[in-house]
Amino acid sequence: MNSSVLIESFAEFAKFKNIDRPTMMRILEDVFRTMIRKKWGTDENFDIILNVEKGDLEIWRNREIVDDNSEDIWDHDKIALSEAQKIEPDFEVGEEVSEEIQLEDFGRRAVLTARQTLIQRIKDMEKELLFQKYKDLVGEIISGEVYQVWNREVLLLDQEENELLIPKGEQIPKDRYRKGDVVRAVVQRVEIVNGNPKIILSRTSPAFLERLFENEVPEIYDGLIAIKKIVREPGERAKVAVESFDDRIDPVGACVGMKGSRIHSIVRELENENIDVINYTDNLELYIQRALSPAKITSMKIDNESGRVSVFLKPDQVSLAIGKGGQNIKLASKLVDMEIDVFRESEVYEEDISLEEFTDEIEDWVIAELRRIGLDTAKSVLAVSKEDLLRRTELEEETIESVLSILREELEEEDNQ
Repeated sequence: MNSSVLIESFAEFAKFKNIDRPTMMRILEDVFRTMIRKKWGTDENFDIILNVEKGDLEIWRNREIVDDNSEDIWDHDKIALSEAQKIEPDFEVGEEVSEEIQLEDFGRRAVLTARQTLIQRIKDMEKELLFQKYKDLVGEIISGEVYQVWNREVLLLDQEENELLIPKGEQIPKDRYRKGDVVRAVVQRVEIVNGNPKIILSRTSPAFLERLFENEVPEIYDGLIAIKKIVREPGERAKVAVESFDDRIDPVGACVGMKGSRIHSIVRELENENIDVINYTDNLELYIQRALSPAKITSMKIDNESGRVSVFLKPDQVSLAIGKGGQNIKLASKLVDMEIDVFRESEVYEEDISLEEFTDEIEDWVIAELRRIGLDTAKSVLAVSKEDLLRRTELEEETIESVLSILREELEEEDNQ
């Protein structure tokens, strides 16, 4: 294989892979210098001249002429006078010899190895460019076409047919994929696995919902409205806290749009995820009230040290506060960064009994667990439903039923006396 064929085939491959000319020239020179070092031990006294357009390659070995008896005769950049005169009879000691090296001088195996090395270098460069491209796109929405659907992940192809993956955990549970579908998702992360870039997309990330809002709400894109925080139960419910930097703009109204026009497209994209848009405020009590919407709170007690807040509601508001499967209270707690405990309002009793009075009937660790969630009297425990106690404590249902029975019996005895 001569140099022109090698360079032309490499240039054509590089062009197909969208590798620019300076990069292509650098790779070619690196590979040829590696060949030189393998054959002569160094490339310091070699010049490489490339013309990619014409497929020309020139390699020149430069050496200084020394006397045949000189001690420097074995240096890599020296040549004996007798050897130099075989190249040009009138050479003299002290002159410099520039000898052209042909590609064939390296041997057929070295040339074939060089060709494979060039192709591999381009492939490595392509992987690096792909990695950098998607690394810069982390947090941004992209589209891909479904190519293959597996149990644990879905394979998409972008416009350049690069492979993108959506793992099961990053898919909305209601998502159903078919080959050829165009899917939108946010770039979650980019990893190098066994030397290859692995691009992970997500449809469950809060960043995906944030980008959707930016696309649909110009005021967010323009910076007039800021998204303070997003919490999600993907495909089920989400809460989005927004703040306006312009007093004339209602952030909630702007995000929802006229008759829900802006938020409807987002809801459809997220498989009918129920989205609560909340007006952010620095007033923690008001923020908690808004976070628990649509439930209406009667009163609350905030304990900043423990990061817990007890909210009291009328019985008909409790289920609204907790929500389906506890989603509403769970998301509200994440939104305000505090653990929210819900209590039903009950009659105020003048007489109550401390849980410490029940140590003969209730084990100490059970009492400690109840006190951990702020319940330290019989009536405070009875004011909370069994379901809430199961959710908020580590106690078994049988244990809770036993505790409630003991407390009720004791209070009934007190009332009868």
